[in-house]
Amino acid sequence: MELDPLLLSRIQFAFVVSFHAIFPVFTIGLASYIAVLEGLGFKTGNPVWLKLSTFWTKVFAVVFGMGVVSGIVMSFQFGTNWSNFSQATANFLGPVLSYEVITAFFLEAAFLGVLLFGRNKVPAGVHLFAAIMVATGTFISSFWILAANSWMQTPAGFELIDGVFHVTSWSEAIFNPSFQYRFMHMGLASFLTGSFVVAGVSAWYLLRGREVEANRKALSMCLWLILFIAPAQLVVGDFHGLNTLEHQPTKVAAMEGNWETSSNVPLLLFAIPDQEAQTNHFEIGIPSMASLILTHEWDGVVPGLKDVPREEQPPVAIVFWSFRIMVGIGTLMIIVGLTGLALRRGGRYFQSTWFLQVLRVMSIAPFVAVLTGWFVTEVGRAPWLVYGIMDQASSVTPSLTGGMALFTLIGYIVVYAAVFSAGVYYLMRVLYVGLEDQHDEEEHEAERPARPLSAAHVPFEYGEEKPTNAAKQGGH
Repeated sequence: MELDPLLLSRIQFAFVVSFHAIFPVFTIGLASYIAVLEGLGFKTGNPVWLKLSTFWTKVFAVVFGMGVVSGIVMSFQFGTNWSNFSQATANFLGPVLSYEVITAFFLEAAFLGVLLFGRNKVPAGVHLFAAIMVATGTFISSFWILAANSWMQTPAGFELIDGVFHVTSWSEAIFNPSFQYRFMHMGLASFLTGSFVVAGVSAWYLLRGREVEANRKALSMCLWLILFIAPAQLVVGDFHGLNTLEHQPTKVAAMEGNWETSSNVPLLLFAIPDQEAQTNHFEIGIPSMASLILTHEWDGVVPGLKDVPREEQPPVAIVFWSFRIMVGIGTLMIIVGLTGLALRRGGRYFQSTWFLQVLRVMSIAPFVAVLTGWFVTEVGRAPWLVYGIMDQASSVTPSLTGGMALFTLIGYIVVYAAVFSAGVYYLMRVLYVGLEDQHDEEEHEAERPARPLSAAHVPFEYGEEKPTNAAKQGGH
């Protein structure tokens, strides 16, 4: 069987991006949470806030490291697998990705060491400032990355000369028609991811009666945030959908599983898209609801997939089901926020075992929602890399063979499996130890080497019984 370098390159990039995406979406939200904790600790002097900040900074250190390692190879793939695309778009993507490194990565690198190791070495105000700068750096990074991706989705501010994109307006190119909606959507997704992970871990500790006061505070904060952010994400998603309908109607048609341009289009709750036959099987839907959602009119016209040739249609089944999974998880998030509000009276939200178990399970849900959201965005763009202008087939490296692409794909899978295993191992150790006393933290400072993962220091192997305070005092 002949190996297709285009298909293997698409699979490779999809794998690398999907693996990498789950880390930044968490660290962006978590960095802001840590900055808030540092601010509360600085203002009130309550050691509980600083204890929470110290613990979640350890988690941040591990996840940030995994994100850096998994993301560093993505830019190389533009040259190795997509050289035609790189050459054509270099005038825009080259500077934008460089700006991301200069403005965001350098900022994070400058202050990350202070955040991880400066707790007892710099004034409290400086440590707080470092936390704020790290959080700011994560948002600046997402700004440039989403500007680049949004330009590929809705290109603007350029002229095409001999197959090469030349920027005519940097403001139009960076702030292209879909950028503001994508940036807000991903920002809220990051806050939701951080909130649900912190809530899930706090619920896990409360079920075991560990560090009850601190974890009650953490859970309360997260439930308040979820209560407001989850519905806000729904509103932003609606605006994002309207923008996509305007600029990428074929993607919307795939999301809705709509083949014929028509009015009074039903919202399909279930269907099996058949791209070969250009139809759906076993449809279950709500009459006219898709028209209402997308056009805000009951009889609004929704575009159909048959408006474009088959070779310009994205893989409909992937887009269709990914969109429904994402929306379904978003709906569950809103329900969790409302349930937390209903249980808040009398503190029942941290006493209800079933609710704490739900929060544990939901800690994984944001990552699934983010991945399926990216599937909708990227698979729904197919077959284009620069939407409507440059397709995937003309973007791939001409000299790339199927064997080369398969070799690197297998290599990435093996390396990323090792990275993920090591990261999960360190995270489990951090979670098993929990919120150590500040006294314990000070004892470990002297023995820590100055590397990021040492911020996740654990004084005993995962699986061993954690020594009690009495045992420690006896040992002294």
